[in-house]
Amino acid sequence: MNQVQNFSAPIGRLLLVAIFIYSGIGKISGYEATQGYMEMMGVPGIMLPLVIILEVLGGIAILVGFKARWVALLFAGFSILSALIFHPFGDPEQQNDFMKNIAMAGGFLMIFAHGPGAFSFDEGKDGTRLQHHNRV
Repeated sequence: MNQVQNFSAPIGRLLLVAIFIYSGIGKISGYEATQGYMEMMGVPGIMLPLVIILEVLGGIAILVGFKARWVALLFAGFSILSALIFHPFGDPEQQNDFMKNIAMAGGFLMIFAHGPGAFSFDEGKDGTRLQHHNRV
């Protein structure tokens, strides 16, 4: 990997998960309101702790590149489900949010396919360490 690729991997991971870490922390402080919104949309409010754990701890795992392929696969599914449930495609006011979630799912699928890259626990500083152990 060249220098640009080495530094773009951790920056890309940060940009991809920042929204989830921020949102997960926000859900903690606005727990009751978030739970009520989920229930209004047909999602059991008891799922909220799992959502918070995925967004915060999963976001940190992607950020540091720890078990990144599997966590990215979870995030891809989560992003698609969130798009379908909370941002119906047929609603013109929700179309951009729907597409944003689908685009994020695409980014996570790239991590699943190619790994987290350099400066990660999974692949080390140069993006190659342990690569043979991370094949899916």
